[in-house]
Amino acid sequence: MTMNAQRKGFTLIELLVAISVLAIVAVLGWRGLDSIIRARVALNAELEETRGLQLAFAQMQSDCGNIVAQTTLGAGRQFLDVQQGRLTLVRTVFAENQPTRVQVVSYRLDNGALTRRESLATRDLKELDTAWKAATSNGEIGPPVVLNSAIGAMAIRVWKADAGWTTDASVPALPAAATAPGASAAPAAPTGVEVALQLRDRASRLVKIFLLGPA
Repeated sequence: MTMNAQRKGFTLIELLVAISVLAIVAVLGWRGLDSIIRARVALNAELEETRGLQLAFAQMQSDCGNIVAQTTLGAGRQFLDVQQGRLTLVRTVFAENQPTRVQVVSYRLDNGALTRRESLATRDLKELDTAWKAATSNGEIGPPVVLNSAIGAMAIRVWKADAGWTTDASVPALPAAATAPGASAAPAAPTGVEVALQLRDRASRLVKIFLLGPA
């Protein structure tokens, strides 16, 4: 080796440039990773909210599918009531080795929380009347079960064959003379329910239609 041999390596400026480039790449990579994580968190939150709505709709479908027949309650008793932010119905309860009973079920929207309440199942129509009166006046018929806590609005309509979509779920009782031959037909009872739920901070709504009684 001669004295004139040159040593090869990086200069200080080259090292500083390389470090600067690596720092820029690291910052860009961190920002990209942070965006992916934030998007994943938001997506998981939306999926959880959607899953909660699906569970709420599934419970409503079960209750509407088992709604009591009007003939079971007798004249003068309602089995369905629709108000702003509230759906109340009477459903049939089937249990193994037990007689068929009925109970009042109430869905309410309270301060953004969609809750479901149910009364004790009974065969006593007086007990049913008491539970119905409490439910339709926002009284307590049982402990509330929160189905979703991020609901901004709930709109409900019922379907009647003679009126179409309406918010009037009642079935007016006809006088005895109306049952005579040639009298006008009885007002149609509701056969379907439409429930529209809107999550907070969202413009779109999720709408579901349920048949009343067995499909």
